[in-house]
Amino acid sequence: MTDIDVRLREDVHLLGELLGDTVREQHGEAFLQKIEAIRHSAKADRSGGEEQLSSALADLADDELLPVARAFNQFLNLANIAEQYQLIRRRDADQPEPFEARVLPELLARLKAAGHTDDALARQLGKLNIELVLTAHPTEVARRTLIQKYDAIAAQLAAQDHRDLTPAEREQIRERLQRLIAEAWHTEEIRRTRPTPVDEAKWGFAVIEHSLWQAIPSHMRKADQALHAATGLRLPLEAAPIRFASWMGGDRDGNPNVTAAVTREVLLLARWMAADLFLRDVHSLAAELSMQQASPALRAKVGDCAEPYRAVLKPLRERLRETRAWAQAALTTAQAPGPQVLQDNRELFEPLHLCFESLHACGMGVIADGPLLDCLRRAVTFGLFLVRLDVRQDSSRHSAALSEITDYLGLGRYAEWDEDTRIDFLQRELNNRRPLLPAHFKPQADTAEVLATCREIAAAPAASLGSYVISMAGAASDVLAVQLLLKEAGLLRPMRVVPLFETLADLDNAGPVMQRLLGLPGYRAGLHGPQEVMIGYSDSAKDAGTTAAAWAQYRAQETLVRICREQEVELLLFHGRGGTVGRGGGPAHAAILSQPPGSVAGRFRTTEQGEMIRFKFGLPDIAEQNLNLYLAAVLEATLLPPPPPRPAWRELMDQLAADGVRTYRGVVRENPDFVEYFRQSTPEQELGRLPLGSRPAKRRAGGIESLRAIPWIFGWTQTRLMLPAWLGWEAALSDALARGQGPLLAQMREEWPFFRTRIDMLEMVLAKADAEIARSYDERLVQPELRPLGEHLRDLLSQACQVVLGLTGQSVLLAHSPATLEFIRLRNTYLDPLHLLQAELLARSRGREAALDSPLEQALLVTVAGIAAGLRNTG
Repeated sequence: MTDIDVRLREDVHLLGELLGDTVREQHGEAFLQKIEAIRHSAKADRSGGEEQLSSALADLADDELLPVARAFNQFLNLANIAEQYQLIRRRDADQPEPFEARVLPELLARLKAAGHTDDALARQLGKLNIELVLTAHPTEVARRTLIQKYDAIAAQLAAQDHRDLTPAEREQIRERLQRLIAEAWHTEEIRRTRPTPVDEAKWGFAVIEHSLWQAIPSHMRKADQALHAATGLRLPLEAAPIRFASWMGGDRDGNPNVTAAVTREVLLLARWMAADLFLRDVHSLAAELSMQQASPALRAKVGDCAEPYRAVLKPLRERLRETRAWAQAALTTAQAPGPQVLQDNRELFEPLHLCFESLHACGMGVIADGPLLDCLRRAVTFGLFLVRLDVRQDSSRHSAALSEITDYLGLGRYAEWDEDTRIDFLQRELNNRRPLLPAHFKPQADTAEVLATCREIAAAPAASLGSYVISMAGAASDVLAVQLLLKEAGLLRPMRVVPLFETLADLDNAGPVMQRLLGLPGYRAGLHGPQEVMIGYSDSAKDAGTTAAAWAQYRAQETLVRICREQEVELLLFHGRGGTVGRGGGPAHAAILSQPPGSVAGRFRTTEQGEMIRFKFGLPDIAEQNLNLYLAAVLEATLLPPPPPRPAWRELMDQLAADGVRTYRGVVRENPDFVEYFRQSTPEQELGRLPLGSRPAKRRAGGIESLRAIPWIFGWTQTRLMLPAWLGWEAALSDALARGQGPLLAQMREEWPFFRTRIDMLEMVLAKADAEIARSYDERLVQPELRPLGEHLRDLLSQACQVVLGLTGQSVLLAHSPATLEFIRLRNTYLDPLHLLQAELLARSRGREAALDSPLEQALLVTVAGIAAGLRNTG
């Protein structure tokens, strides 16, 4: 075991000990001993002993359930902090740099060895266009106030990671840790009310303020240093290879709480936050840049004054104050921005750039390359609008709105027209100079909301908005319909309207839809940039299982790349990935490198889901590591794309997908008991009433097909069956082995990044699955007549594990990653009691009507949060 492993264990032990002291302080020594007994029982059960854990939990009184759940939940959060800090802790001189720090320099060396010139590398790196789209998450349960305390705990772990601390300094750090852990313990983990979309947006802004604001300039500085070391060239100041967008406050698909008024409020809050953050930067710069010597260009701007840099920065500071004050006032009363309000990002960038150039010209580059350069990098990356807000709506809402309009105009019902008729109508109206709607048209509420959203888009500055994403797109007319509604709202500038292909059938149909759309007269001329297409991971996996969905996503991308190349149109693929394997999740670096050749051509757009935002970007150093991985992966996929799959691989993948979808749908759709078993064996019903997110758990009434992909997967994750991530693979791979195709599977895993990444992610999720935990839920919650189905599913899970072990040649899942295995084992000691507690609490809550703020319901929600924290990528 390495020194780092030892230090991780020491951190986990220290945090656990301090948590124990806090619990003892409030509940007494006897209660703490009960928790220790439960923990030791969980360890004994995992070691093959008798089932001590169930009896230890059975001895708990009703009033002890909540504090016990809270204790194990808190420990898992503290273990997460220790594990995260492990990734960024100080290393000794003889310890290697982490992969995340080496990845770009090593890649640049490989690219040079492959024949790429210095100029070409610098040019490509400078013009990369990566956009990470932050999305809200119905399963992100941790409160912002607790996240801030966890960040402070991580900071204290960093403070103690110095060998030259005095005993008094070490004791001071321990006291601070004790105080922070006590503050976390005495703070409710779970919010009492469901967050609003504005709350979610503020949570996203907080991640920028407390982490990404520091991470971006540091990341850019190191990327620039790596480029200079490899080529002697620098990144231009205007380069922003990674930017951020958001769905928080813009994603109205199935969420009636996101209205036009909410979107307007979130846009204003983003402007307020941007002005406030830049005001802090500029205020500091005005204090620091007291130099007198300046370039002729700067002197021409400010005249002959004693402090020329301050003379440039102080007016900018005043305009930022005016901008912040206007945004604050506009939140309550609509008002036009005054002449001092900053509207164009050049107004922010140019004064800073002028100071930067002057300092370099006067031999003060060391000063220019400090906080001023950091502020310039932020100005280019975040700008006056902080993040670009996407708008998303379901295609059926646009169709319904147009049906009401055409019906009112006496043209018939748009929804009843065939595709040709729709396209003829839409193109005619898009080219018509007169408005479609008369001023006195009074639409129904749903149509009025669609039109109001379009008016907010038209009124907002172009730089504040990203794309308009159409969920469940299935035809070229879906794109034209949005364009027409935006035109009616007065939008005169181009905006990317993005079809989202989600189900298996939609993914297979993506090529023909885009072929028709790009072939329409005048459509390509109106693009003004790349054609963006979004690939849905969540719903396709829920629809067909991950075997068939992954292959459909790959083939759809290949087809779109070919069509856009033939049409001479740039393509931007937008990946709707979630945190879990069942929703396209997994390590981003490997996932990007496994995309089809040509699909990552210097451009990459992907969603980052709620709880994964916290784990990947919640701390500046962690955020920097993940930004490095994105940058390097997109650069490598652009300049060293993988070869296309061989015909034999394609043929076998077609067969695997067919076998996988048949097995998956045979269980999920065709077994008449499946829906009822799912609802009894998982907390799916309870998730819908818990205050987890602003969005309802269902789009509409109905069975599995009506469920959102996130709670569908979240429910199975809570019970550790992890069914959506693996169901179908066990049959597909077993059948292939039975046909004697083992050597071909091995070749695909060795030589094809797409297949290797799928198997690696499958192995990871199977290592976290636990049939015995899933069985314990069945025994407590499922009616006897449905239990054979659970037994069958656990048999399939066992088959999946065995076939993956056979494919990888290992005796234990993740044997190649002992550190990961060790941490899963450590977490299980604290997860096992939470699982059994949750099953017990579910049984009790289903037997009676408990208020949401009752101890029973609070304890249930704490177990949900704790299990989510323990498993990390949960939804």
